[in-house]
Amino acid sequence: MSRTMRAARVHAYGGPDVIRYDELPVPSPGPGEVLVRQAATSFNPSDAGLRSGYLHEALGVTLPHTLGWDVAGTVAALGPGVTALEVGDPVIGLVAGAAAEYVVAPADLLAPAPRSIPLAHAAAIPVAGLTAWQAVHEQAGIGQAGIGQAGTGARVLVNGAGGGVGLFAVQLAKLAGATVIATASPRSAEAVRRLGADEVVDYTTTPLPGGMDVVLNLAAVPPEQASALAPLGRTVITIATPVDAPNARHFIARPDAGQLTELAGLIDKGELVVEIAETHPLTGLTELHRRAEAGRTRGKILITLENS
Repeated sequence: MSRTMRAARVHAYGGPDVIRYDELPVPSPGPGEVLVRQAATSFNPSDAGLRSGYLHEALGVTLPHTLGWDVAGTVAALGPGVTALEVGDPVIGLVAGAAAEYVVAPADLLAPAPRSIPLAHAAAIPVAGLTAWQAVHEQAGIGQAGIGQAGTGARVLVNGAGGGVGLFAVQLAKLAGATVIATASPRSAEAVRRLGADEVVDYTTTPLPGGMDVVLNLAAVPPEQASALAPLGRTVITIATPVDAPNARHFIARPDAGQLTELAGLIDKGELVVEIAETHPLTGLTELHRRAEAGRTRGKILITLENS
């Protein structure tokens, strides 16, 4: 194992050019931790928010900080007291500092990676999959008593269905028995429809429909547009722009190894599809951040770390 690794870090908040590709010592796992050799991580909009300083208070990071949240790799070393994992196990997890060739992670935050897809592709799962799972099942209660009826299902509007979280949310809501109406641009409409949306609304030309049981807002929209979402449904769940209304609530996804295990199981059973839009090396992060700020990205984007 190499004694050094590359990591994408920010030493100061600012534009994409503040991202540095540092050579660092490979860390050692402490009690209850493991060292993971990363196959890949993925880009999330929160990475850009963190880098710019916009999410400084919400995330409470200390600079310099390694970007990334999605762990997908193999266990390279065990810390004291770890018995549930072995060296060589393929794992996934939501852990800060994942845009590096090696990551130290609490063992209890990791789950077995799905076996039916390449390990690098599993980097698309932790942040996006957990956010979608918690939005659909915990926050909105889709498929639970009191929301919708079995067979007909809750009417769920997924705003921002073409993004990484949205592609999972469409599938999970459909699996839970919902009728899914998804907003997507023309470039994302085919993928959203293929993954189960009952109706796709082109938000660039068509007003969003009302009469929903649940509105899942997964898109960063201007505040005035966010406020217009409240009348569209009985319940509004947002992970992006807050919606100031009594029927709306905002949340940030938390790590959950049990839910990751459920997601991996659905993938291995062929009931949940992992869509990858693009793949880039670690040093492509700077340009990727520029494109994201210009609104020129879509879907789930992987950052490969093996042989980076």
